[in-house]
Amino acid sequence: MARILFVVPPLAGHVNPTVAVGAALAARGHDPTWVGHPDVVPPLLAPGAAFLPVDEAVPAEVIAAVAERSSGLRGPAALRFLWRDVLMPLATTMLPGVRRAVAAVGPDALVVDQQALAGAAAAELAGIPWATSATTSGELTDPLATMGRVGEWVRGLMTGFLLEAGLDPARAAALDPRFSPDLLVAFTTGALVGPIARFPAHYAFVGPSFAGRPDRSPFPWEWLQPGTPLVLVSLGTLNAHDGARFFGEAVAALGPLPVQAVVVANPGRVPDPPANVVVRPRIPQLTLLAHAAAVVTHGGHNTVCEALAHGLPLVVAPIRDDQPIVAQQVVEAGAGVRVRFGRVTAAGLRAAVEAVLGEPDYRRAAARVQSSFARAGGAGAAARRIEQALLVPARGRAAWN
Repeated sequence: MARILFVVPPLAGHVNPTVAVGAALAARGHDPTWVGHPDVVPPLLAPGAAFLPVDEAVPAEVIAAVAERSSGLRGPAALRFLWRDVLMPLATTMLPGVRRAVAAVGPDALVVDQQALAGAAAAELAGIPWATSATTSGELTDPLATMGRVGEWVRGLMTGFLLEAGLDPARAAALDPRFSPDLLVAFTTGALVGPIARFPAHYAFVGPSFAGRPDRSPFPWEWLQPGTPLVLVSLGTLNAHDGARFFGEAVAALGPLPVQAVVVANPGRVPDPPANVVVRPRIPQLTLLAHAAAVVTHGGHNTVCEALAHGLPLVVAPIRDDQPIVAQQVVEAGAGVRVRFGRVTAAGLRAAVEAVLGEPDYRRAAARVQSSFARAGGAGAAARRIEQALLVPARGRAAWN
């Protein structure tokens, strides 16, 4: 039995894929533990999952930054905000708690989310092998490499953090904490991200990981009308505050159509929806996707992959960060239509929804991605690769297959 420590940020979309991977590792005789923020992570885990808290709740300055200063930011400005106001404060405040968790658990390996930089630093300081959990394919293209001075600035922030954490200067300069040199588990496949031969051999493309994930949100199931196409509209948990105008256009677009729609938003942001639209602050998304015909989304990687895992075409309205990259992947796969978040109109969004519902090529393309996800193996494949890369001496790897 090996002890595995998952290091996760306070972001549901980044925690959720690790839940199924942890369950798969436990089924193979290993002992998983999670470390993260106590106000966010435990409710996302399976009942009884081992959890150790970092020092505090999500830092107040991070909450304030997300709530007040991210609205309207795009491109380099959004990237600067993400790193300066979110990722670096998280890395700095998480590091002591992650190091304590490493000392308490004595893990044989760490699985570190790509946005939980403290996990990479703690693994390096302890000399423990570690895997990157890449919950979005956006970083796989290394967009920093094409962003000139902004990219150099971000790399400087990461190196500075590693130096302050105590890494040797040469190692700090050479290491990119977003990319483990041992194993990177990517929750996507070549059908969406493009040819995988261009990536290093230690990148494992396993497809989405969501089997067995807790899904406790209530929903008025009696509202669903059998035989009427269901359209799900979601901007994710971190972008909903930007969505008042978008939600209004979406409701105006969907109201006249012969569909039923679920909009994931604070009901106060969508007053007086038409009878064929229900507004809920939270939904049991995986369960609801089994009833859906199409998804309208901001391009969050988890929502996109969960929709495609159900063979559903998408309308994608990216806002910032990795979302434009993911949206372009959907378009290039033929599985959806991209619209402009800030300029979309009800008429334009209605036309996009009608296209993905009415033109069979979109659904066929989504089904191709769905098949690739199924073949990739998901959480079970991730667990096997973690064993092979991090836990088993080379001479004994065949025993795990």
